[in-house]
Amino acid sequence: MSTLLWCLLIAGVLPVLAKAPVVFFQNRESRYDNHHPRAQQSRLTGAGARAVAAHYNAYEAFPLYAAAILANLASEQVSPHAVTLAVSFIALRIAYNILYLLNWDKLRSLVWFFAFLCPVLMLAQLAIQQ
Repeated sequence: MSTLLWCLLIAGVLPVLAKAPVVFFQNRESRYDNHHPRAQQSRLTGAGARAVAAHYNAYEAFPLYAAAILANLASEQVSPHAVTLAVSFIALRIAYNILYLLNWDKLRSLVWFFAFLCPVLMLAQLAIQQ
C-alpha cells in the first residue's frame, strides 16, 4: 500500500517538475516575467510551447490517477496488478514529458494513451471485484 502512496505523491509533484523546462525556455526568450508568466508562456514557440503543453497536461492527467489510487486504498483490496499500473503510470508520464519536448508526436501520443489506461484499468479492476 505504501507504494501507492509514494506514486500518488510523485504524480502530484510531476506537474511542478514539468514546469522546469517551461522556466528554462522563458529565461531563454528573455528574463522570466514573474509579473505575467502566463502571458510570457503564451508567446513561446517550438520546444518552449511544447514544454508549456506538457506542463498543463500533467495537471490534466492527475485527477483520474488520484481517484484510482484513492479508490484502491479505500477498498483495501490493493492488488499487485494495481501497484504495477500505478508505477507504470509514473514511468509513462515521465516518458510523455520527454517525448513532448523532443517533438516525437506519434510515440508521445501512444505513451499518453497507455498512461491514460493505467488509472482506467485500476478503477475497472475494482469495479469488477465489487
